Amino acid sequence: MSRSYIVIGAIVAIAFLALSSIYIVDERKQAIVLQFGQVKEVKQDPGLGFKIPFIQNVVYYEARILPLETAPLEVTPEDGRRLVVEAFARWRILDPVKFRLAVGGGAEQAGADRLGRILNTALRGVVGNVRSNDILSTNRAAMMVRIRDAARIDALNLGVDIIDVRIKKADLPEQNLNATFARMQAEREREAADERARGKEAAQIVRATADRQAVELVSEATKNAEIIRGEADATRNAIFAEAFGRDPEFFAFYRSLTAYENALKGENSTLVISPDSEFFDYLKTDTVGQ
Repeated sequence: MSRSYIVIGAIVAIAFLALSSIYIVDERKQAIVLQFGQVKEVKQDPGLGFKIPFIQNVVYYEARILPLETAPLEVTPEDGRRLVVEAFARWRILDPVKFRLAVGGGAEQAGADRLGRILNTALRGVVGNVRSNDILSTNRAAMMVRIRDAARIDALNLGVDIIDVRIKKADLPEQNLNATFARMQAEREREAADERARGKEAAQIVRATADRQAVELVSEATKNAEIIRGEADATRNAIFAEAFGRDPEFFAFYRSLTAYENALKGENSTLVISPDSEFFDYLKTDTVGQ
């Protein structure tokens, strides 16, 4: 009976040792086998691997492309205009052995921290040699390639490759934003004041032109009216002159009647005059001219 237990125990121990000597690497990972801290094997292809139980252990690292976002970094471009730049990168571990030696016992996060410092140095170096307008122009793509290439050199020492770098944001510092907005507002207010001044000037020109044209029209109409009135008076005088020439006595009689009419207008008119005045010549006789 005890012999059966021994056999079963041996089988279990063998099975445990067999399972402990096997490790699995899937397509998302890569592994290194360590023996007392020394690298004994590297496995980057998916599948089964073997190790010495209790003596060797396996450390896994990502084989996929990993993201990295940098903290906001204040840089000063060539034109002296300070900017706060945020960038992100895509990277992956090429050499897990070199990566292990670089980060020690740290995992991918330790490598990302080291890589972030490398990326910030490259970002500061490239952006510091361009003008701030280049960050917002079509030159931005070439500038990001330069940042990637500059960071890639140091990143290879970590056993990683930087695949791509992108500038996510490039803004003025907070203290400069308020001053910039105030300057922009003042500029817009000045432009609005200029537009209003030009509008008032144009309105005054239109009003002055209209007033001048009105004066000219009134003057022209007055002149024409005076001409017509003068022509009418001349025609009237010509008619009177012709009538006077034909019958002076009748013309004198007509003028006397007109004088009577003008002198005796109204319902309560009073005329004080001498009875033998020439004004009553045509009222003293029964016939005109006597």
